[in-house]
Amino acid sequence: MTSYTAPLRDMQFLFREVLKVPASDIPGYADLDEGFTSAVLEEAGKVASEVLAPLNAVGDREGCHLENGVVRTPEGFAEAFRAMKEGGWTALDCDPEYGGQGLPYLMQTAVGEIFVSANMAFNMYQGLTHGAYSAIHTHGTPEQKAVYLPKLASCDWTGTMNLTEPHCGTDLGLMRTKAEPQPDGSYLITGQKIFISAGEHDLAENIIHLVLARAPGGGEGTKGVSLFIVPKVLVNADGSLGERNAVSCGKIEEKMGIHGNATCVMNYDGAKGWLLGDLHKGMRAMFTMMNEARLGVGLQGYAVAEAAYQNAVIYAKERLQGRAVTGAQNPDGPADPLIVHPDIRRMLMDQKSFVEGARALTFWGASLIDRAHRLNDAAADGLVGLLTPVIKGFQTDKGFDSAVQAQQVFGGHGYIEEQGMSQFARDARIAMIYEGANGVQALDLVGRKLAQDGGKHVMAFFELVKAECKAHDGDERMKPFTDALKVASKQMQAAGMYFMQNGMKTPDAALAGSSDFLHLTGHVCLGLMWTKMAAAAYAALDAGTADKAFCETKIATGRYYMARQLPGCATHLARIESGAEPVMALAPEAF
Repeated sequence: MTSYTAPLRDMQFLFREVLKVPASDIPGYADLDEGFTSAVLEEAGKVASEVLAPLNAVGDREGCHLENGVVRTPEGFAEAFRAMKEGGWTALDCDPEYGGQGLPYLMQTAVGEIFVSANMAFNMYQGLTHGAYSAIHTHGTPEQKAVYLPKLASCDWTGTMNLTEPHCGTDLGLMRTKAEPQPDGSYLITGQKIFISAGEHDLAENIIHLVLARAPGGGEGTKGVSLFIVPKVLVNADGSLGERNAVSCGKIEEKMGIHGNATCVMNYDGAKGWLLGDLHKGMRAMFTMMNEARLGVGLQGYAVAEAAYQNAVIYAKERLQGRAVTGAQNPDGPADPLIVHPDIRRMLMDQKSFVEGARALTFWGASLIDRAHRLNDAAADGLVGLLTPVIKGFQTDKGFDSAVQAQQVFGGHGYIEEQGMSQFARDARIAMIYEGANGVQALDLVGRKLAQDGGKHVMAFFELVKAECKAHDGDERMKPFTDALKVASKQMQAAGMYFMQNGMKTPDAALAGSSDFLHLTGHVCLGLMWTKMAAAAYAALDAGTADKAFCETKIATGRYYMARQLPGCATHLARIESGAEPVMALAPEAF
């Protein structure tokens, strides 16, 4: 069986030394002192290791089962969900007016990572609910907020998002689900949605579906789509539950991973729903939920990799195989542990340097969201909008790679279900697909985000990189970081210039290089994070920190990333500059 321990020291390093949270001007951050955050994160870690992690293999093995229209979740899930609710974990950053604790999104992010690492499939039930809560909080009427938000914050009711249909995935303009207006102001929703995570289950007394559908008069494409609140059980005027709505689960999908979460086919047969937000403006309301979900999925990418990495390290230290080429390291034993071998170290360093860099990027992104929301900072909002497809796409691609590398450390035992490593790889795989497949994230980055607002957000990012490098001029210790980051940043700028010069006249040239640009940008982002972390670690050493070993390890890990991973930017640039011709050379019939 696999195990998991929350990386509390690394999280506190980011809170205190890197982001300097208590000293920030963001409202609410002054309350996040070391004592408070340690108490919260330690308790979350205890819940994760003692309650959630032991259920991870159970959920994978048992899966969910549809019985007479009701989905039965794996053994132990209901008790664990009740414990999460009673502990207040579902409402950390929710509005106090509706029963939330009002903590910054950064705190929700750190706790969310811990729970995802312990049990990704389980955490999806409350994670999707949080997205539904956010959409209604942003776009709902006062009456809708009063009815739904307290129950969603507490997870007495859970939430879903319903976009995909059998004939359309990313292309929502092909949607067929219909919404017929009724005299009482409600709508009757008719259609079928697929791939609906947590669409039906036995963990809550009601499920609030947010459903995209077409109302009359909306026109073609996504411009005619509206978003509706469709409860599984109708809610009476006094807030009590009434009749069952005409929505049902027709099937549970058989999936590669996340078996503990029910992925449902949902049938709407004239189900009663209510408009959320403006008529025919459903995409705007849904993207409140989608953007939050994309950041959450980016977190899933590295959080699952963290759990896989921890188990790979344990195995590499315990498993005896062969002798070190430099001489026996375990002379009293029959062989040396795997961790003495350079190729095992390479795989572990790849994982460690990615996970820690991705955690820093995600926490920084969460702080930008707090700044945007709590200070109405348009620059922070624009920057996190630019980074959202990168956090989602790059971190889930690399997170899956890391999970596979962790499995590889185990050799043949990694392929055996008994060890549990295959679950990490199978669970991580979905994050590259849902909430917008990573190819779509790349197209969004190149096709929309680069040029958004005249390109000022990407230019602001380059200025941040430039300022970070300049801040360490004259510090020889930082040159391995700043020199590598400068080179990578210039390669990213060269790629952007190629798109500007060729994108309009040859659109395929930009699109063919979009995934490479997403990864190039991801590497630059992690390079920036490692530069910040190295500077913070050196500052702590200069101040005489008692945790010298941690800081030295952090610096060595960062140097590895800059030396071994950041040079990949040159490859991505070369691919981008090769244009569309190599990609589009074959006619369809040649495949």
